[in-house]
Amino acid sequence: MIRHKLVAAVGAGALAVALSACGGSSNSSGANATASGTGQPWILGTTDTVTALDPAGSYDLGSSTLEYNLYQTLVTVPPNSTQIVGDAAKSCTYDDPQTLTCKLNPGEKFSNGDALTSADVKYSFERAIKIQDANGAAIYLLGSITDTAKDGTVTLNKGAIETPDPETVVFHLDHPDTTFQYVLTYPGAAAIVDQDVFPADKKLPDDQVIGSGPYKLAQYKSGQQAVFELNPNYSGPNQGKAPQVFVKYYTEPSALKLAVQNGEVDVAWRSLAPTDIASLQKDSNLTVASGKGSEIRYWVWNVGSGVGKQLAVRQAAAQVFDRTAIAKDAYDNTVDPLYSIVPPGFGGQKNSFKEQYGAPNVAKAKQILQKAGISTPVNLTVGWTPTHYGPNAEDEANEVQRQLESSGLFKVTLKSTEWEQYQTIYKQGAYDLWLLGWFPDYPDADDYLSPFMVDGGFFQNGYKNPQVDKLVAQEQGTSDQAKRQQIFGQLQDIAAKDVPFIPSWVGKNTAVYGKGMSGVESTLDPSFIFRFWLVTKNG
Repeated sequence: MIRHKLVAAVGAGALAVALSACGGSSNSSGANATASGTGQPWILGTTDTVTALDPAGSYDLGSSTLEYNLYQTLVTVPPNSTQIVGDAAKSCTYDDPQTLTCKLNPGEKFSNGDALTSADVKYSFERAIKIQDANGAAIYLLGSITDTAKDGTVTLNKGAIETPDPETVVFHLDHPDTTFQYVLTYPGAAAIVDQDVFPADKKLPDDQVIGSGPYKLAQYKSGQQAVFELNPNYSGPNQGKAPQVFVKYYTEPSALKLAVQNGEVDVAWRSLAPTDIASLQKDSNLTVASGKGSEIRYWVWNVGSGVGKQLAVRQAAAQVFDRTAIAKDAYDNTVDPLYSIVPPGFGGQKNSFKEQYGAPNVAKAKQILQKAGISTPVNLTVGWTPTHYGPNAEDEANEVQRQLESSGLFKVTLKSTEWEQYQTIYKQGAYDLWLLGWFPDYPDADDYLSPFMVDGGFFQNGYKNPQVDKLVAQEQGTSDQAKRQQIFGQLQDIAAKDVPFIPSWVGKNTAVYGKGMSGVESTLDPSFIFRFWLVTKNG
């Protein structure tokens, strides 16, 4: 998400907030809560890519999958829950809506034996903000304790983090923000690192990172393999049983499919093609498991320049956008059409795009453009990335091109770029419209609204709306859930009218695993956190 400082003030009425928002330590891992290490090593196969294992330089699922197992955050969210519980902290409590105090568990240690103290927590936030990596999460997630200059430079607010003693951390927020507690659960913004190991002004090489989580990194070869071992200094509740977990990386879903069929990996997760999943469901030696999903795909407009600056162009494209056809023809109906940037199941979700545009209608789209005096066809440069989102991203891009051009209102030029370059050039205006995906940082509708609608979103598309800023400030500043959900609905309606993006689809959290594996279903929840400590392999 993105949390640059909001310009709107929050009224006094919004200050009524639950002051004990964070509970005690997590004990979510059930039978896995003993550090026996008696299970067998197991192998996870994935096509996800890793941007960085230093949390200061990553904001993507491939990286956070490893980081959730390597690092601790102050608080966390257990599987299939929205309740915040302690992790490195035994509690985090709002003293008032702008002051959050966290008490660390005594005796916390990093995997190298160094003590984890409040100084390490403060250092972790300070360095992430100082490094200000373009692919990092800190500059987007930590707006409640930072200030952003006109040139985009982000600095930590003076006095924003205090450490009165080795086991206490106090956050002073620059505006009432009851969602900041959720930010502390995401490793890309809030993972705790060892101040004696991680440099203050640059990222640590991936193969050198250490943390205080259930597992430690024993070996890492980018794009090939990561090897995890139990962290002997971890004393928390999420004790793993497998002495080793291997993560193998594949460039193609077809290769991942063969790997799980042949027993080269024990679990295949992220991402198999829909046709591969259908095929694997027929294999009696494998189990295809799915949990509730909140993975979404959406198309972002460049609102700051080019044809995307014209509201009528954006609205006309939304009017011909056919999500049902995308789900059917690009994904074999393994995903569901999405009519809001907020997926179903989140409080306050509203199908605003369906209410605004109804069924795809070329005549209505043509009328929108004619009324604005825009000649057709409108030339669009449309971007997508071929590997990061799996093979069906190309099918989706082709389907979107087909829909837009078959209307007779648009002429589309498709361009594809690999992920690392893609996430840089789309911010530089390389495309009029481009494809992105999203996984939640935390289980709240705010995480699907403020990251996309405040200050151009994390994708920096140039969209700004003062009313949005005011509404986001109001919902973040109150714990009144009925009021927050009402505001969420307003924000979704504004998004449908302004069309800074077009929601496309929502998918399930699916994994395929072989015989002898257990616990996989336990971690397939909407958070998309793959918790190694929950998974075991029997001998």
